Amino acid sequence: MTAHTYTHTDTNMAPTTAGSDTASSQHADPEVVVFNLKKRYTGVSATVNALVPVQLAQWRLAYCGTPLSNGVQGMSLRQAIRLSKRAPEGRAFRIWHVRRDHEMMAGLWARDVLRLPIKLVFTSAAQHLHGRFPRWLIAKMDAVISTTPLAASFVPNTTAVVPHGIDLSRFSVPANKAEAWAESGLGGDYGIGVFGRVRPDKGSDIFVDAMIAALPNLPGATAVIAGLAQPQHQAYQAELQQRIDAAGLSGRIVFLGEVSAGAVHVWYQRCTVCVACPRYEPFGLTPFEAAACGCALVCSDTGAFSMLVQDGINGYMVPLEDAPAVSLAVQNVLSQGVAHAHDMGLAARQHVTQAFALSHEAVGIATVYQQLFDQTS
Repeated sequence: MTAHTYTHTDTNMAPTTAGSDTASSQHADPEVVVFNLKKRYTGVSATVNALVPVQLAQWRLAYCGTPLSNGVQGMSLRQAIRLSKRAPEGRAFRIWHVRRDHEMMAGLWARDVLRLPIKLVFTSAAQHLHGRFPRWLIAKMDAVISTTPLAASFVPNTTAVVPHGIDLSRFSVPANKAEAWAESGLGGDYGIGVFGRVRPDKGSDIFVDAMIAALPNLPGATAVIAGLAQPQHQAYQAELQQRIDAAGLSGRIVFLGEVSAGAVHVWYQRCTVCVACPRYEPFGLTPFEAAACGCALVCSDTGAFSMLVQDGINGYMVPLEDAPAVSLAVQNVLSQGVAHAHDMGLAARQHVTQAFALSHEAVGIATVYQQLFDQTS
């Protein structure tokens, strides 16, 4: 099947099915069931959390999984199976949209063992060759959505390339970045932030080393690290704190700890620059969200960051695992003053608005759903 890329598609393409429910409630006889079975909040959870309210207004849709922070409650897998024993009204089957290996396994069991009238859509974000078993699972899907062209290159049966989208109403530019930063209660005139769990693959150490090098040249800046260090990474964070203390920057590089999903946009709005320097990322939503909040960007060359960063316009790309390059790029963003950095942040917002709005993602996914339904019409 030929893969298509959806980015700037007209949002009027998204189907509004007769009998669609509002974005605050789920349909009793859904044609689409969206899954998010992992209890811990992750990037996948954030995607589902943002998309489900939009999709509820487009489709007869239900949600299966952990309750979402937007208030949508999820049915259990057992309830989804019971519901799917028959086809929905007006359709030959239901679509189950899954995003993880264990969700694919549950779907295959329901479709091929229990013989339920369902078809499976899987979203793939990984930018590497999947393991043998995940490849086998993906090959059994009825449709596959890849989030980037590179991710699609590792999935031969990709149906469409649909980048993740950002909720532009929630992730928005504050009226005044300086005032927003002042409300943080931290020192300095502006913030430089990195967002995500504190652990090696997220490049927390790269950020710390870069800030130790950069902050002596940026007297108005305070750097924040917004994310939880899980028990197995607490010694790692402690070692980073020792580096900060040894550099005499304990008041200027601050670990915020875990920031709730409902509050992370506030910290994007407070920061002038967002740094994303992981060693690997499948897609990487945080700099997209930060860009929507008017942050200038410094991103390592992984995930979908090359689709977001426009060098010298809204930020800079840097090589992987290169703390000196991160330090230099942050200083370049601020070399013409904070006002110029704010202008770069506005350019980042404009780019996200044009290419990565949540409505664009919903349209791309809707097109895949409709293609499946049309095959039996």
